[in-house]
Amino acid sequence: MNLLKAMGTVSVMTFLSRITGLIREVLKAAIFGAGAQVDAFEAAFRLPNLLRRLFAEGAFSQAFVPVLTEYNRQRGVDATKELVSKTTALLGLALLVVTVIGVIAAPILVYVLAGSFAKTPGKVELTTLLIRIVFPYIFFISLVSLSGSILNVYRKFAVPAVTPVLLNFSFIGAALFLTPYCDPPVLALAMGVAVGGLIQLLWQLYPLYKLGMLVRPRLEWKHEGVRRILKLMLPAVLGVSAAQISILINTQLAAFLGDGRISWITYADRLMEFPSALLGVALGTVLLPSLAKHHSDANPKKYAELLDWGLRLALLLALPATLGLMLLTVPVIATLYQYGHFSVEDVWQTRVALLGYGLGLPALIMIKILAPGFYARQDTKTPVRFSLIAIFVTQAISISTMWFIGHAGLTLAISIGACCNALLLFHQLWRRKIYTPNAGWLPFMLKLSIALLLLGITLYFLSGDPETWLSVSWKEKLPRLLLVMTAGAAVYFITLRLLGFRIQNFARREGE
Repeated sequence: MNLLKAMGTVSVMTFLSRITGLIREVLKAAIFGAGAQVDAFEAAFRLPNLLRRLFAEGAFSQAFVPVLTEYNRQRGVDATKELVSKTTALLGLALLVVTVIGVIAAPILVYVLAGSFAKTPGKVELTTLLIRIVFPYIFFISLVSLSGSILNVYRKFAVPAVTPVLLNFSFIGAALFLTPYCDPPVLALAMGVAVGGLIQLLWQLYPLYKLGMLVRPRLEWKHEGVRRILKLMLPAVLGVSAAQISILINTQLAAFLGDGRISWITYADRLMEFPSALLGVALGTVLLPSLAKHHSDANPKKYAELLDWGLRLALLLALPATLGLMLLTVPVIATLYQYGHFSVEDVWQTRVALLGYGLGLPALIMIKILAPGFYARQDTKTPVRFSLIAIFVTQAISISTMWFIGHAGLTLAISIGACCNALLLFHQLWRRKIYTPNAGWLPFMLKLSIALLLLGITLYFLSGDPETWLSVSWKEKLPRLLLVMTAGAAVYFITLRLLGFRIQNFARREGE
């Protein structure tokens, strides 16, 4: 399997997901703006997302994929099916219990998410109702992530990567067609989330059937593979839980700063997720099963070479994305969001949040590559330990800076924490000799720096005065933004080519 091609496939599918996600956010900004109702929805949706990362994309998948890869490589089809059957049953039961508890405990959860909502009449009651509508999403989307992990192990990357598009379509449809019939209108968004989770799960059933992995769930927690997954999960649960608690604390801090702060941070976060998912998630998705394969085959040389390939490719793409995001904050936000109820003030406040996030974008992407270097070896304790240190750093900086620079202090703290996490992961991989950088890094970075310098100059002069982007229609903003981005990309990649970079230099087959 060509890893660059596989990453390209995942990136294209992820791109479709993020484009529809941006359309979703543009509609949300235009229809609902950035006020109390959107704050309530974002707070309500945050907890199911937290649990999704805990049960599926976070602790669970980090433990499940390496064990499933080992079973697939060494134990045969029947044993692999048995592992999937037992794991699905246990995960499904746990999710059902959590969903029921969440719906019942919704009034209490509001105060866990954003206690200061009580200052605004009706905001607690609205958030409670929204939590009850969106909470079943955790059941569906976690099983979606389980299915996606199975498909990724079998190198069927496209289906899981494109699945989030269905949630965005559900979200968009609800915003456009259900909003007039809902009181308050924001209830339509919650309904779109719940329906979207179910549609995503149904979408993945047929690909699983074709693989022969749509098996009947049978509960047996004493199964050897299940017990190993649970053992690997325990430290990862601690790390993911701490990370999500950190997000909840930031939500509380943002709510304490006043209405609109959660919304501004969320809109900035959506823009950050675009390059982060397009690059970091795509690379991490391809790398984890491939690294697990090399570890299962006891091939440390190939393991280290694959990590080196991933790091170089990540820097080649992450650094220009970061530079572009930092220099084009106002053009991007104004073009995508400044419609309807989303005001000029919202543009500037979202820009402040995005600048804080942007500093940590390369580190966030690098973590998606460095952490699988441990997970593929069935070592969940080390990255969790570093994650806890990074969380402590994040919260200390959040509380220290929010008094001086407001909600920007919260996003800046997340960036600094990510940088701390990435450095610790890299140092430990290098210290244990799991990864040793290949030759050629110094000329690689020098050439990259030249291309980045020319990219920055191009974007700075072509984008012009940020104020001009706030007073023109989308018909003027959109073509100009596309022109600036296209020119910047052309300058960057042409410079790299003149300096000797070739796409074939990054082509790599899984067995190489």
